[in-house]
Amino acid sequence: MDTDLPQTYASGCPSRTVVDVLANKWVLYVLSVLNSSARPLRFTELRRHIEGVTQKSLTQALRNLERDGLISRTVYPTIPPRVEYARTDLGADIGRLTAEIADWSRSNARRILAARATYDAPESA
Repeated sequence: MDTDLPQTYASGCPSRTVVDVLANKWVLYVLSVLNSSARPLRFTELRRHIEGVTQKSLTQALRNLERDGLISRTVYPTIPPRVEYARTDLGADIGRLTAEIADWSRSNARRILAARATYDAPESA
């Protein structure tokens, strides 16, 4: 391995597992929604905010985020049980980054779409 590369690029670096979680688009959306919310949100509220996410994908994203300490899950002893999700301090930290990614995406979407159209256009002879 090239010694000039940061350890982050090494296959055994623990940060790679974190990047694997954050590379999931649903995880990014969940973090962004929770970061912009003034209060904890229930599963159905999250699903309503994130158009196109399936129940299975949202459940998996929430479990991964909870496992990594980026969100907290609180179960209230009601019938039926009420469950709320909130960002942790660590989640708020990464939430700022995901908000920046969202802002950058909105600001540059037209340029990206134009570049794709140019790339995908058949070459004119």
